Amino acid sequence: MKQIGAPTRRFGPDFVEAHRRRYGDRPAQQRQLTYDIAVLDEYAPWRDWLDQQLALLPPHKADKLARKWVLDEHFWPVMFELATGAGLRAAGLNVAYEREFDDLTPDWTVLSDSGDPVCLVEVHTHSPPKETFGQMRAWHGLVGRIREIPVSVVLVLAAQGGPVQPPSPRIAKKIAQDLRLELLRPERRPRFTSHGYTFVVLAGPAGGGTMPSPWGLHACFEPPSGIAGPVSARQLAAKVEDKVRKYGDLADALGVPLLLAVGAHRFTGVTLEQLDNLLGGTPTLTFQFNLGDRWIGESTVNLGRPEQWAMPAELAGMLWVDNQMPFGMAWRPNPDARRPVPAALGVALES
Repeated sequence: MKQIGAPTRRFGPDFVEAHRRRYGDRPAQQRQLTYDIAVLDEYAPWRDWLDQQLALLPPHKADKLARKWVLDEHFWPVMFELATGAGLRAAGLNVAYEREFDDLTPDWTVLSDSGDPVCLVEVHTHSPPKETFGQMRAWHGLVGRIREIPVSVVLVLAAQGGPVQPPSPRIAKKIAQDLRLELLRPERRPRFTSHGYTFVVLAGPAGGGTMPSPWGLHACFEPPSGIAGPVSARQLAAKVEDKVRKYGDLADALGVPLLLAVGAHRFTGVTLEQLDNLLGGTPTLTFQFNLGDRWIGESTVNLGRPEQWAMPAELAGMLWVDNQMPFGMAWRPNPDARRPVPAALGVALES
């Protein structure tokens, strides 16, 4: 009987064609935000890299991750898990994915030449609230409808003194119809309201005319991003502490150091700089927002007494995983670790 092996390309041309055929004609609000990464040529290197990493895993585990990769909520957790393994291998380390220890399966286990555990590496992805993805898909639906209007303008919502919820698909359709009538009028108003949403036509540079649409003769609506607000690594640190509580006893029982690899979803705005500032107690105040954001939240910070966080003593250190290709890593050892990494391993992680 002929044996059927694991696929060598899960995200090659056949996948792209099938994914585009299945989802390409759907309205934006009915597609995952990962759609562009799944089908556009500019992201082909990402898909090639993904195939390479999955090929190094047992087929059943690779299949599980491949199914998750196209889902908004799981895209970055999958990427960071694989990027951590890639970074550990690049450091010359022998690793095993999801090796079982009783009822726990840390993401990666670094092994000695004889196959014994040298350290445990758990991966945490700092993500925005789950409702963020649904809100962004809903706004994208209105963006797509407005883009069908043949007028080169840029629209934003007027400030309302707080966050704005996206319209339902039914209301979005009616809004787009109203905007079409308004924007095609000979004497277009710079501000108008439809179904409780007030839209503003942005002026051009120095007030000269209107700002041209980046989409040529198609109207551009810049919606609230859903990610505007203060940026801090404190919530990430709290999740790291949760992971340490879960895996610290296992590391102690095995007599090996515990490492946390952390990466941040791009929507959070958190970078290695924010983590370093939190570890060092550096005064900082950062907000993120896009053109369409008219409300960015509020935050109270005492710059005279900046917040500082110390890694738990059970944690040997943290690996920061970048969210840009080629997904590099930065090593931050814990100076107060109860069980630090062996010197040779520390050198490998620094490389």
